[in-house]
Amino acid sequence: MRFLLFVIANALAVGAAVWLFEGITLPTPDDTTLAVELLVVGVIFGVVNAVVRPVVRLLSLPLIVLTLGLFWFVVNAAMLLLTSAISDAVGLDFRVDGFGTALLGSIVISLVSLLVNAVLPDPERRR
Repeated sequence: MRFLLFVIANALAVGAAVWLFEGITLPTPDDTTLAVELLVVGVIFGVVNAVVRPVVRLLSLPLIVLTLGLFWFVVNAAMLLLTSAISDAVGLDFRVDGFGTALLGSIVISLVSLLVNAVLPDPERRR
């Protein structure tokens, strides 16, 4: 159940970034296809964040400390660009055009994920 909520939160966050920025695109013929592809991109984004992000954060820890945490945004943008590359390899049309767009998109995705996770119930908290 928690995994499903996590995927939905990622899909909503990526959908918000697609809606806000012209440089982040996911062209689809209809709303049903868009929802399914957003869920798949949400899964890919979740896997990238679960597997690759901890390693990158550990390696970039000195820069994160030196920049007082601002380098986190660069790490998040890199994870969004990696998600775009993996989505392209899988056959999805999710595209992020450039690092600047990825940086802005990662900020939006972080904020929307924070809001969605605050609103959605956490099954672990009920115990």
